[in-house]
Amino acid sequence: MWKLALRNVLRHKVRTGMTLLAIIVGVVGLILSGGFVHDIFTQLGEVLIHSQSGHLQIANKGYYAHGARSPDKYLIDGPEALRARIVATPGVVDVMGRLYFSGLLNNGRADLPIIGEGVEPAREARLGSGMVISAGRRLADADAHGMMIGHGLARALKLKPGDWVTLVINTPDGALNSMEFEIVGTFQTFSKDYDARAVRIPLSAAQDLLDAPTVNVLVVALRETGLTEPVRAHLQHALGDRGLEINTWLKLNDFYAKTVEMYDVQFGVLRLIILLMVLLSVANSVNMSVFERVGEFGTMMALGNRGRRVTELILRENLIIGLAGSLAGVVIGVILALLISAIGIPMPPPPNADLTYTAHIRIVPTVVLGALAVGVVATVLAALLPAARVGRIPVIDALRQNV
Repeated sequence: MWKLALRNVLRHKVRTGMTLLAIIVGVVGLILSGGFVHDIFTQLGEVLIHSQSGHLQIANKGYYAHGARSPDKYLIDGPEALRARIVATPGVVDVMGRLYFSGLLNNGRADLPIIGEGVEPAREARLGSGMVISAGRRLADADAHGMMIGHGLARALKLKPGDWVTLVINTPDGALNSMEFEIVGTFQTFSKDYDARAVRIPLSAAQDLLDAPTVNVLVVALRETGLTEPVRAHLQHALGDRGLEINTWLKLNDFYAKTVEMYDVQFGVLRLIILLMVLLSVANSVNMSVFERVGEFGTMMALGNRGRRVTELILRENLIIGLAGSLAGVVIGVILALLISAIGIPMPPPPNADLTYTAHIRIVPTVVLGALAVGVVATVLAALLPAARVGRIPVIDALRQNV
């Protein structure tokens, strides 16, 4: 039966070719669209990790709910000892401290409210591959009075690298403290709101300003993003007695979750449309092929083959076509994905961002297998109804088609 089905597939070259083309186009479309969507999600996530949040952040309980207004109330005791324990965890690459504050930035003519971070420059430079330096350079450990500011804040205060500014903040005991800093660079991230208010200074300078020789948060950088949840669970168990809160980058970046949800719905609709196009195209081609061969099937039934056997033959033929078309679509889709990725797709900035980026088509095993399954299943499903109809046609009526 399989040999006969294969010979029939090869014998009807035009109809087979039409069906194969519809399957290949659909499978290629699913692979390219799925790979494109996964690339958007991956690139956005990596940029957020490597420009702002890191993979994990560890702070005292209550900091993320209430610490924005009073970060001085949520300082970590013994951060160096805690850092040593975290670095020893498998998968952890580095741990860096941050001290957060708010205040006013004055350029001699005007001032603006800012949110500030005291950071460890060398460690942050290794983590911050997703942060774009739009002017100047990154902070270095030698910059005792250096400052980086967001691109939007630089435009608002008309600041550039080399300019000096005064930072004024409230100390934990309520006194005012100020210090002058030299702008060494301006940066851009994927968040316009953050870039419009953020400044970064060396951790030692922030500790001097606040008179607080500690940090609010320990930021953890991992070897790869896929280790985020296992490392979080391990640290939660190991540090549970310290009264600490451990958050992943997904929880810290609510914007990412909402963006993924929005794009997932949009591209889910696109994938559904592609699936329906494949199903309808294949169904039309199979219907035409089957009913052009009614006389042939009548001859088979006249020679003693039952209708059920004819139905089975049609389904086997379409299973062969579905497998061949889907496999060819996978090969073509993967090749096209590699070629497009080598060139890149220029993309406009996502919502709430200024940065453009270059998209690629990722080869995702689950997407490729799903497209392969869709091609095969859609072809067989499209053949079910016409195959069942042919199997129920009376032999005499079927033989009339030969006349």
